[in-house]
Amino acid sequence: MLHQPPGGIDHGPLRRPLQAVLDRALYRRCRLLLLAAGALAGPGLPPVPTAVVPPGRDVAPPGDGPAADLRHGRRSALLSVGNWVPRKGALDLLEAFAALPDDLATLHLAGRTDIEPRYGRRVSARLARPDLAGRVVVHGPVSPERVGELYRSADVFVLPSYRDPYGTVYGEAMAAGLPVVGWRAGNLPNLADHDREGLILEPGDRRALTAALGRLTTDAGYRERLAAAAAERARTFPTWDDTAARFVELLAGVARQG
Repeated sequence: MLHQPPGGIDHGPLRRPLQAVLDRALYRRCRLLLLAAGALAGPGLPPVPTAVVPPGRDVAPPGDGPAADLRHGRRSALLSVGNWVPRKGALDLLEAFAALPDDLATLHLAGRTDIEPRYGRRVSARLARPDLAGRVVVHGPVSPERVGELYRSADVFVLPSYRDPYGTVYGEAMAAGLPVVGWRAGNLPNLADHDREGLILEPGDRRALTAALGRLTTDAGYRERLAAAAAERARTFPTWDDTAARFVELLAGVARQG
């Protein structure tokens, strides 16, 4: 089961090409490669049959009771779910968010902060500057039930990720009825269309990211239109039960080949 291309996407320039050689050597011994997204297929893989089995859109059963107040007295709540690694764009997000007026939104960050300590320290240092004081809530790693509650209680999902083979969190957020904001990179353009289910921006354009967040926080009607379209689109994505059934079906087919 492949969730990343040969060599991975989080390793350094020395490890990645070496691991890619070893990965391809292993893949050539397989009867079938299961891919999390169609974008993983291509010339980087050996000539082995492939099938796409995308992740599920459902993170946890909906909770009971009213949604939590994530706005904290401001006009909207922004949610980002991703570990603090460079490709997830946490620093881009903080710089873009800092340019918004203080009273527009509260930003919530969920995900591990310790995977790449050097980058994590840079993110922490940026959070400590006065222009973000009291405007960002760091949740750290959370349970599936808690992240489901965060999705249900937020107004907008934002993750300016530069590389995501599938982008499971985008699908989860859309299933919760959130418009998504991110770079035109990885698999996001295959999950959402610009100005329909979210705002898909050119990678690295922090000014455009600030403008996108500003529009979604100030124009409730526009935000609600994108949110409804996101929820509708997400209904075409598989659930985890669908994914598991497809996974087992494909494995059984390989087993029947003897």
